[in-house]
Amino acid sequence: MSTNIDKWDVEDPKFWESTGKKVANRNLWISIPSLLMGFAIWLMWGIITVQMANLGFPFKQEELFTLTAIAGLAGATLRIPASFMIRLAGGRNTIFLTTALLLIPAVGTGFALMDHTTPLLTFQLLALLSGIGGGNFACSMSNISTFYPKRLQGTALGMNAGLGNFGVTTMQILIPLVMTAGVFGALAGDPMALAKDSGWILGKIPAGTLTWVQNAGFVWLLFLIPLGFLGFFGMNNLMEISPKIGGTVAAFIKVLWLYGLAFLTAAIGLYLYLPAPTGLGLLNMWLALPLIIAATLLVMKLAAFGEMKANIAKQFAIFRNKHTWSMTALYLVTFGSFIGFSMAVPMSIKVIFGDMHTLNAAGVWEHVKNPNGPSALTYAWIGPFVGALIRPVGGWIADKVGGAIVTQVISVVMVAASAYAGWIMMQAYQSATPEQYFMQFLVTFVILFAATGIGNGSTFRSVGVIFDRQQAGPVLGWTSAVAAYGAFIAPVVIGGQIKAGTPEMAMYGFAAFYAVCLVINWWFYLRPGSEIRNP
Repeated sequence: MSTNIDKWDVEDPKFWESTGKKVANRNLWISIPSLLMGFAIWLMWGIITVQMANLGFPFKQEELFTLTAIAGLAGATLRIPASFMIRLAGGRNTIFLTTALLLIPAVGTGFALMDHTTPLLTFQLLALLSGIGGGNFACSMSNISTFYPKRLQGTALGMNAGLGNFGVTTMQILIPLVMTAGVFGALAGDPMALAKDSGWILGKIPAGTLTWVQNAGFVWLLFLIPLGFLGFFGMNNLMEISPKIGGTVAAFIKVLWLYGLAFLTAAIGLYLYLPAPTGLGLLNMWLALPLIIAATLLVMKLAAFGEMKANIAKQFAIFRNKHTWSMTALYLVTFGSFIGFSMAVPMSIKVIFGDMHTLNAAGVWEHVKNPNGPSALTYAWIGPFVGALIRPVGGWIADKVGGAIVTQVISVVMVAASAYAGWIMMQAYQSATPEQYFMQFLVTFVILFAATGIGNGSTFRSVGVIFDRQQAGPVLGWTSAVAAYGAFIAPVVIGGQIKAGTPEMAMYGFAAFYAVCLVINWWFYLRPGSEIRNP
C-alpha cells in the first residue's frame, strides 16, 4: 500500500473491518514505541542529574535543577507547533522525522557525559534539544486520533499515550541498569567512580563503584535506528486530513521550520527566566509561561509561509471554542500532574529522605546525610509505571461509561491524595528519621500516578467525542502542549518549596487546583442542563 491514503472513512463499519482496522493498528504499533522513545529522552534528565550529583560533577544542586526545567519547558513549547504538524506535513512524514531527530540529544548527551569538565552550558543546550521528545507527543496523539472511529477513540488514544508513557518507566529502569556495565565497550569511553552512594532497581550501589553514566545517552540508539526504518516504510499519510503535504522533503522542511520557531521562543523565554549566570532572571515562572505560549503562537502565525500559513490560520479556530479551554484545564490535572511528578519525585526523594533534618539551638534546620535514606533510582520508577500501565484502562472505562464521570472521580481522589502527600512531606522534612515516612510517601504518590493515568484516558476520550475529526487532532495536541508544562512547573514549585523548608505548600497548592478543575468538569459536562453531558 502507498504511504499516502486518499480514502479514509472509518465511521463506515464495512470500510473499518475491510481496510481501516489493519492500517490503523499498524500505524498505532509503530507510533507507540516511537512515542515511548520521545518520553524517555525528554525526561531522562530527571535521572541523569541525580547520577551527575552522585558522580561529583562540579555543579550546584540548583544548576542541576535547571536541566530538568529546561527540558520540561522546551518539550512543552515544542508541543504547540507539533499540534498542527499532521495536517501540514502528514502523519508518516512527521512521526518519522521527529523520531529521527531524537538521535541528536541522545548521542550528544552520551558524549557530554564522558567528561567531568563538560561545561554546564553544553548540558543545558542538550536538555533544550531533549525537548524534541516532549514535543513529539502532540503530533503522535493528533495523528492516531485520525485513524480510529469515535467509538474507539478512548481505547486507541489510551493505548498510544499509556504505552508511550512507559518511556518514563523504561528510562527510569534502563538508565541506572546500563550505567552499571560497559555495554558499548571502548566506543563509549572509560567509566567514572561514584563519589556518593547510588542505586538501581535492585537496591543501593555503594560509592566507589565504576559507572558508565554516558550510556544514559548512547543506549537509545539501539531503538531509534530501527524505529526510523519502521516509521519511514510502515506508516501512512491520510490525505483527507493532510491534503496539501507537497512531498516528503517539503513536509520535512515544514516540521523543521516549526520546531525551529518553537526552539527560538523557548530559548528566549528561558534566558529571561533562568537566574544568572545562565540567564537574566527577569521573569518569574507564572509570567514566563504565558508569555512563551503567546509568543510561540504569534511567531507561528507570522512566520508561516505558503499553504502553511492558511492551514495554521484554519486550525487556530480551536481557540474560539470554549471546550478547548475547559479540556485544557482538565488535561493539565491529569497529564500535567503525571509528567510533573515524574520529573520532581526523584530529586524529592533524594533531598527529603536522603538527609536527616534537625532543628539546631538557633532555630535553623540542619540537613546531613541520612545513612538509612532510600535511593531515588530504586523507587522513582514505580509511580510512572503504574500511571502508564493503567492509562489504557482509563480510556476503556471512559468508552463504556463516559469520560466526564471518570474524570470527576479521579479528581476527587487527587485532591485528597495531594493534600495527604503534602502532610507526609512536611513530617519527613522535619524529622531526623524521615525514612519512617517513606512508605506512606511512596504509596500516596502511586495513588496519584494511578489517578492521573486513568484521567489521561478519560480526558482524551472526551476530546474525541466533543470535537469533530478536523479539530480533534489539533485540540489533542494543544491540550497536551499546555499540560506538558507540568514537567516545568512541578519541579520548580516543589524544588522551590523544599528550599524554603515548606514542601507541603506545593502539594496543598496542587490540591487546590485539582478542586477548581473538579468544579469545571462538573459545570461543563456533568451538571443537569450542561451543553455536552458526560462525553
